[in-house]
Amino acid sequence: MNIRDFCRTHFKHFNAAALVDAADGYVRHVEGGGKMLVTLAGAMSTAELGISLAELIRRDKVHAICCTGANLEEDIFNLVAHAFYERVPHYRDLTPTDEQALLERHMNRVTDTCIPEMEAMRRIEAVILEEWCSADRDGRRHFPHEFLYRVLRGGKLASSYQIDPRHSWLLAACEKDLPIWVPGWEDSTLGNMYAGHCIAGDVKNVHTVRSGIESMTTLAAWYTETAPRAPIGFFQIGGGIAGDFPICVVPMLHQDLRREGIPLWAYFCQISDSTTSYGSYSGAVPNEKITWGKLGIDTPKFVVESDASIVAPLIFSYVLDS
Repeated sequence: MNIRDFCRTHFKHFNAAALVDAADGYVRHVEGGGKMLVTLAGAMSTAELGISLAELIRRDKVHAICCTGANLEEDIFNLVAHAFYERVPHYRDLTPTDEQALLERHMNRVTDTCIPEMEAMRRIEAVILEEWCSADRDGRRHFPHEFLYRVLRGGKLASSYQIDPRHSWLLAACEKDLPIWVPGWEDSTLGNMYAGHCIAGDVKNVHTVRSGIESMTTLAAWYTETAPRAPIGFFQIGGGIAGDFPICVVPMLHQDLRREGIPLWAYFCQISDSTTSYGSYSGAVPNEKITWGKLGIDTPKFVVESDASIVAPLIFSYVLDS
C-alpha cells in the first residue's frame, strides 16, 4: 500500500482527516497549474525534512521557499557533518550538568539531536567567509541563500557530503535556482558569525548581505509577476517570521501600493502544534487572515494541529504519489 492509499484508508477523522484534505488540496492546486510557496519554521532541517522536501522540489511541486536562517543553514550543516551528529533520545532526562557537558564538547542540542560546532558550523563558516569577503571587496551584494548557492556550485564541499545529496533540500533548491527568502537571517548561527566578521573588520560593508526589506521587495516582484499567470499556494510549517513575512506581501501590494488585479493566495495550509488562542500568530486560524487581506472567502484553507516532523513528510510523500 502506497502512502496515499494508506492515508486514505486509515486517516478518517480529526487531524488525520485534515492531513488528507490538505494533501488532496495541494495535489489539486499543483496539478491545476498552480505554484506553491513552502515556509519552514522550527528545526525542520535538523529534523531531516530534506529527505521528502528535496524530491518535492525536484519534481516541481515546490516553487519558492521562505525559511528561517536556522533552517537555511542547518540543511547544509547536516549535508557535510551528519556523521558527527549525536542523537540524544533521553533528552528529557538531561540535567543542567549534562547540558554543560554537551556545551564543553561543542555539541549544540536541538531537542534530541546535537549539532557539532567544529565539523558543521565552523566548516561552513570557513568557506562562506571567503564568499563574503570576495563579494565585499568586489562591491557585490547577495542574499543569504545566494551565498550558499555559490558555495554549493563552487564544489568546495562536494567531497565532504556525508548524506545522500538527494536528501538535501537546499542542494535541490540550488539545482532548480529556486527563489528563497530568509527574513530575520541575522537571528541564525551564520548571521551571528557575519555580524562578528563585520565588527572585526573582515567584512567592511555590513550590507554585503542584502537586507530583509530588500527581501520583501524581491518577493513582491516575484509575486506580482507570477500570480497573474499561475495561482500561488502557501504551505506553512510552524509560525513566526517564516510564515508571517511572506504572507504579508499580498496585503502590502493591495493596501500599501494600491495595485489592482493582484490575486490573493490561492491555497493555504498550516501545520502547527500551537493551540488556537487569542493573540498568537501561530495559533491564528486561517479565517482571521481574511480580515488582513491575505486569504479570500473561497481560498481552500487547511490546518493540521500536529507535529510537523510527522505531518509534513506524510503530506509531501502523499503529493509525490500523484
